Amino acid sequence: MSRRPISTSPTPGPQGESERPPKRPRIDHLTPDSFRNGIFLAPMVRSGALPTRLMALKYGATLVWGPEIVDKAILHAEREVDSVTGVISYNGKTRAMFTTHPLEKPYLIYQIGSADPELAVQAAKTVMQDVSGVDLNCGCPKPFSTHAGMGAALLTNPDLLCGILEALRRELPREISVSAKIRLLSTQEETKKLVERIARTGVNAITIHCRTRNMRPRERALVERLKEIVEFVQGLGLDVAVIQNGDCTGMEDAKRIRDLTGADSVMIATAAESNPSCFSAIPLRDVESTLSPSYLRLCKYLDNYWASTKFCVTQFKGTRSEVSKTDAHELKSRIAKAKGYDDLEDIVGSWMGEEEFREISRIVEARPPRISVEAEQEEVAEEDDIPPPCATPPDRPNPEPPTSCAPKMGLRMPMPAILTCSDMVSPTPTPGGMR
Repeated sequence: MSRRPISTSPTPGPQGESERPPKRPRIDHLTPDSFRNGIFLAPMVRSGALPTRLMALKYGATLVWGPEIVDKAILHAEREVDSVTGVISYNGKTRAMFTTHPLEKPYLIYQIGSADPELAVQAAKTVMQDVSGVDLNCGCPKPFSTHAGMGAALLTNPDLLCGILEALRRELPREISVSAKIRLLSTQEETKKLVERIARTGVNAITIHCRTRNMRPRERALVERLKEIVEFVQGLGLDVAVIQNGDCTGMEDAKRIRDLTGADSVMIATAAESNPSCFSAIPLRDVESTLSPSYLRLCKYLDNYWASTKFCVTQFKGTRSEVSKTDAHELKSRIAKAKGYDDLEDIVGSWMGEEEFREISRIVEARPPRISVEAEQEEVAEEDDIPPPCATPPDRPNPEPPTSCAPKMGLRMPMPAILTCSDMVSPTPTPGGMR
């Protein structure tokens, strides 16, 4: 009689479940999906300092952009890490031109001002160990940017613009995202033509500031023009996110803009400069007492340059309920006249900046890990394909031997003596089973 093959049933786990294959690991870098369903801090010269970016992340910003840094400038910077705070500084001749912290790296986009593909790549490689993405500034209308062919000047030189993006995408590791920030051109057709060219360079996302190059911030953003452009990009069949920028005031307004335009995400500049907590469903009120002191404590702990801190804090403003206009004005005046952090000790109280930073770290590190839409769908499919645990049907005797700890059944063939080590004579099986 041939022996029955050994059962290959999966071993039950502690809870009686079969062992499942491990899930796909979460991704720790940005993908086009990372630029969707979000609300972002815009790149802002002077206002986009490290403390502001950390505050924005604390109050709900999905991603944060650093201020534009010209390519040549960062190439000559010296990287230095503070052994106490962990702050990473790229130092120029007199002070840091760019600072960051590992806490914000998974959410940080570094913006480059460039008019040269080779220099742009060199600049990106200089900082890529400390950032998650690189963005090309194609929208700044300020003379310091446009006079050298950078910023909004690239809008009239699409060959150079796309050449820089193609070089960045070709030379940088795939885990470093590449994106561009542009402005509307005078007509929809011109804008769509440029957007298509940018989308085909391999970028992850395109941010569109809904103003033209000649429009000033006080002029209303042309948000209504974006819907047609978003639909156009979707029709290209490319995996490129479209981000709206211009006149968004906070989380609730971002929902309105996304519904109106179909944009994947929304970017906030001016409102975040006034109140970095605008990313929250319940932004802070009375920022002079609820935000400014904690911001100052954080800045001192991070050793943020005093002039930068002073500028940022004096921009804060918002809805007041308990702080009077006179008190708010007096506070700003005190800060404007201060020569350093120590001049504001009576306003700040104790300089417990480390506690402020720990609170931000706790909130940011509690965010769920990223996973792409494709990976999430594959996980669901894999779980659906896992066969149920093997079990003996209830109406069939258990075929496992007693030594396997299987439950004993009422009727079972005696074990051979050679296996039981007993002196019993093993009966010869009768053809057709036991009689």
